[in-house]
Amino acid sequence: MVAEGTGKRALITGLSGFTGLYVAQELRAAGYQVFGTISPGHTPGDNEFAVDLLDRAGLADVVRQVQPDVVAHLAAIAFVAHGDVDQIYRVNVVGTRNLLEALAAADKKPSAVLLASSANIYGNTDVGVIHEDVPAAPANDYAVSKLTMEYMARLWQDKLPLIFVRPFNYTGIGQAENFLLPKIVSHFRRKAADIELGNLHVWRDFSDVRMVAQSYRKLLAAPTAVGGTFNICSGNAYSLGEALDMMADIAGYKINVHVNPAFVRANEVVRLVGDNRRLAEATGPLAIVPLADTLRWMYLA
Repeated sequence: MVAEGTGKRALITGLSGFTGLYVAQELRAAGYQVFGTISPGHTPGDNEFAVDLLDRAGLADVVRQVQPDVVAHLAAIAFVAHGDVDQIYRVNVVGTRNLLEALAAADKKPSAVLLASSANIYGNTDVGVIHEDVPAAPANDYAVSKLTMEYMARLWQDKLPLIFVRPFNYTGIGQAENFLLPKIVSHFRRKAADIELGNLHVWRDFSDVRMVAQSYRKLLAAPTAVGGTFNICSGNAYSLGEALDMMADIAGYKINVHVNPAFVRANEVVRLVGDNRRLAEATGPLAIVPLADTLRWMYLA
């Protein structure tokens, strides 16, 4: 049986990032030849290009060289509390526009261009399970930048086969420790007695990064996905307390939790849980990994 990516070239922006590494693994396993962009200042390996998203000419040159069949645009400022607001908007909006401009001008048009937005665009909503038609109400600059990116990208919908994805929270081995779950796991791994956290009364839909990468691959290969917007989520909400209890079971001890007011975000989104039915309709059954299994995988790494 011929693999779905046989003879096809995939371009991943943000190849060396947390998500990019897993998406590359998934696409290579499906037969694609994978190319990617990495941040300037890093030495590129085979099929890698060190280019800034804000370098229009450099990005256009990469697209000309790769001539991708599919594109997964993952490069972004992805940390909600990132300190440089100007950079959040420039990279997430203008950087994406530069990529779309380059792809639209290419002689060979890709069959699918996946753009990673974020479930943060929904903000605080009273909808119990958030579906894709819930009105956006972004509550921080990161979320506003992602929603702006979506609106801007739709200007290119008549020229490019766009797929929008809105991932809810997800985690796995390799995610930076300034994200919540890797921080918790790292404390338990080094047998720390105490941990400082922010608001404990938040609920999140946590997915495994391997499921996210698989969903991206399947969407890139699904003709019905083009033009669509898809939540990437497990459909299950976990409180911070539940995640701490799971880790206590895995590690065999309870950690002392201290709430640090400096870590409590203004405009904190209290509950984020997604409806993944549209995703499942486009890709088939989802490989949902229970959160406890993901945490154990990270702990034992």
